[in-house]
This record gives sequence, C-alpha cells and structure tokens, in this order.
Amino acid sequence: MKRKKSIDTLAAQAGVGADKAFGAVSVPIYTTAIYRYVAFGKHRGFDYSRSENPTRQAAEKALAELEGGSRAVAFSSGMAAISAAMTLFRAGDHILCSDDLYGGSYRFFEKVLRPYGLSFDYVDMADPRAVARKIGKKTKAVFIETPTNPLMKIADIRGVSRIAKDRGVLSIVDNTFMSPVLQQPLALGTDIVVHSATKFLGGHNDLIGGAVIVTDPDLGEKMHFAQKAVGAVLSPFDSWLLLRGIKTLSVRVARAQQNAEAVAAFLDAHPFVKKVFYPGLPGHARRELHFSQASGPGAVISFELAKESAVPRFLESLSTVILAESLGGVETLVTHPTTMTHADIPLAEQAAVGLTPSLVRMSVGIENADDLVSDIARALRKAERESDRNKLATGIRAPRQRRAGSEEERPRTGAEAAEAARAARKGGPGASGRAR
Repeated sequence: MKRKKSIDTLAAQAGVGADKAFGAVSVPIYTTAIYRYVAFGKHRGFDYSRSENPTRQAAEKALAELEGGSRAVAFSSGMAAISAAMTLFRAGDHILCSDDLYGGSYRFFEKVLRPYGLSFDYVDMADPRAVARKIGKKTKAVFIETPTNPLMKIADIRGVSRIAKDRGVLSIVDNTFMSPVLQQPLALGTDIVVHSATKFLGGHNDLIGGAVIVTDPDLGEKMHFAQKAVGAVLSPFDSWLLLRGIKTLSVRVARAQQNAEAVAAFLDAHPFVKKVFYPGLPGHARRELHFSQASGPGAVISFELAKESAVPRFLESLSTVILAESLGGVETLVTHPTTMTHADIPLAEQAAVGLTPSLVRMSVGIENADDLVSDIARALRKAERESDRNKLATGIRAPRQRRAGSEEERPRTGAEAAEAARAARKGGPGASGRAR
C-alpha cells in the first residue's frame, strides 16, 4: 500500500511535475492571455486564461492536496474567494456566522450582500447547541472562523459541521489563521474551506490572493464557474509566488509558532499587559477544544494593554515589529483592530463581542525570538512611562520610578525577558509581573 505523503513533503514539492513539456521543477510562469487552437473546435485544455492557466492550475492542485480536498479554485484575494462562496446563495437566504469576525468579511456581508436580500446573524460557534438553535428554515450556511480574528475564540468545527450537515446546511471555514499545516477543516466534516492566500500560504507579503477548497466535485464545479464568470482570478505571476511560498510553509509556520509561544509567555507575565489571547497559553478559553482539531496554537496573538491611551505610544515605539495590516508573513506585524482591520464594525458591536480599543493583534514572524521580545519589552516600557507621566500631569501619584542606570533600567535581552516571563508564571525568583 502506497504511503500517503506528509503535508511537509506536499508543501516542499508543490508544483513539482506540473511542467509536462520540459520537466521544469519550478513551475513556469505562463504570462499568456490566450492559447492557439490545434484545430477548429479543438484546443489543448486551455483557451483563455480567465478560465484556465497552467501556472494557476498548478497552484490550485497544490492547495487541494494541502487541505485534503478534491478541488481548489484560486482567486485574486481572500475576499474574492469568500465572494465566490457566497454566489451559492440567493436573496432570502440566511447565513449564520462566527460572532467575532474579520472586519472585511463583516463589511462584505452587511454592506454588500445584505442589501441584495441575504441575511446574517452572529453566534458563538464553540457551542453546537447554540448554533442549532439559531439555524432556521432559511439558513443555508454556517460561516466559521477559528481561531477568530482578533479575539482568538475557538469554534467547534466537528460539532458545528455535523449539525450543519444534519440540517442540510453548508459549512464554510475560513482557515487563514491556522493554514493547512496546523488545521484541516475538510477532514473534520466541513464542506468548504476559504483562505486569504496573502497570509501564511504566500508568507512573504508580496502577493494578494485567495482560495476556495472543497471535497464535493459539484461544489468544485460551481466555484470554478464563479471564478470564470466573475473573473477575479489569481494572476500567473501571483500563482507562481504562491507556489514558491507554499514550498516553505511548514518550516515557516513551525518557526513562527515557536516564536509566538515565547512572545505570548512574555506578554502574559508583563505588568502592563492586561490580557493575552492565544490558544497556546494554559488559561486560554476552550484550549482543549482547539487542540482537539488543530496540531498547534499558531502564530497570531492578541493582547490588551493596561491603558487604552498607551496604545499609540506602544505601536510607535516598536522598531523590529512592523505596524502594518496583514498577518502570516515572515516579518512580525502588529495592528490595531479597532481602527484598522475591524474599523467597519460599529463600536457597539465591537464592544459586544469584547473587542476594545486597548487591544492589539500581533502576527509573529520568523525573526530571532530574542530580538522580538526585546523590541516588545522596550516599547511596553516606553508606553508605561508615558502613562506614568500623564498620571503625574493630572495629579495622580505615579508608581516608584526606577533609578537611571540601574539593572532594572537596562533594556533586557530577549532571552532575559523570556526567562523573566517563565519565572513570573511560576512565581519564582526574577518574577516581575504583578498578579492580575
């Protein structure tokens, strides 16, 4: 019996064998719009690159293999991929969504699709029974993020997908945060997986792309028809960039996750950090559920600072960590969801799910972990000092100031900061975090 290849091997050899003409290991970039017919009414499987392109086809084959699907369809962005999935529904249909959702998805659902007659409700997908109660006669799909963006809430993929199937409802999972290296929703019973390929799949912040992956051939045909009809296709060059990124997906995700665990431990023990949202931490809500369906915690962390007013100073004080929208790249990025990625969600609705202006989201990259922790520690220190000065200016007594030049004043290396974080969690010598 032939042994099934591991996802590490599938990723590393993405696109190998696609070039039948010359055997090129790196898939050629077919920058052609059209293809010459062999004869009247006869072509070689390609006629127009909006319909099919050899480079995009190789990327789609790799994506299907990684997610364990029968077919993948590649699009010009993650939102184009979600848009294609939504062509399955009609006016009057109801979609049930995770209650903590990426702002771009929310904007598309509420400001584009709702005026066309689709309706959307939002629910905590961790409780399949709560989901079942929300499914009505007009419900046609459940749309799941897990972990959610940005509060890292965990949905029960198996449970919700099972209920959806029992009710004749499609299940759709946005697997962008985990990537197929850590989580494969199709194997858990999901009908459709969507990705922003811009993120972990591409991994280098140099392409915009998206994908839909399915197991049902009929759904695959419908997604391919939507791709051809709407025309939001992934370009040949971006398809090649995506294939190149996929080749290092496993090693990038492993390194980024290792770094994220160190950063999360440091943040969890820091006195100026109010709360950390990361499935890798012991106290994270539904951590056990997450690890029952995913093989790791991932590389995205969200955390709240002790003072909302300190957020701008913290973000501006970072130097190694880059303030930018996106995630999943080799560089560590930080964003402020309330004013950036989730700005289209009304503040009242943000507050209702627990998203506050004091929260920042960090996508940890593959840099040296010591450099990252040192940079974050320095930025937190500057933000805390500015907060203390503001207290003094308003007549509020500030905490005792450290002596200039003292050991405490000296910026810690990343290794020292990480060791202090470990000590803080255990309450041993060197602990610097206060009880929270």
